[in-house]
Amino acid sequence: MEPPLPAHDFALRDQDGKLVRLSALAGKYRIVTFLYTSCPDVCPLIASNLNLALRKLTPAERAQVRVLAISVDPKGDTPAAVRRYVKAHRLLPQFRYLTGTHAQLAPVWRGWHVAVTPGKLDTVDHSAYEMLVDPQGKGRVVYDAGVQWDDVLHDLRVLMDE
Repeated sequence: MEPPLPAHDFALRDQDGKLVRLSALAGKYRIVTFLYTSCPDVCPLIASNLNLALRKLTPAERAQVRVLAISVDPKGDTPAAVRRYVKAHRLLPQFRYLTGTHAQLAPVWRGWHVAVTPGKLDTVDHSAYEMLVDPQGKGRVVYDAGVQWDDVLHDLRVLMDE
């Protein structure tokens, strides 16, 4: 994106209970997305594609990248549910699933322009996109929910070669 977008900072707990702050990951590429563990459609596809992009990176490249999936379901995304999701989807250690209370998550959703509303049958209607943030903290690429792993891999490598 020209000009690059500023990436709104946040601090949330990951699947291991560790505090993850976007700004503390300066110097790394970060892919930020918004998911929930009981999603019946697009969220598992997003997680799978981003995780596969991580897997296709060389170990040296992978060390420079973090995927930060932010919950849109503070009620359903319990620590146990998130740990099951991470295990079931075989998410790599570079993939951090971030949760919090509604009060902690709502400002992050607003800062990232994510609409979140309760849906039918315990679903959550939400904005589904991914943003690739460069090591300087600028949003460089926005993907829609249908992005494929090879597109993400290509863009990461282009940016790493700049």
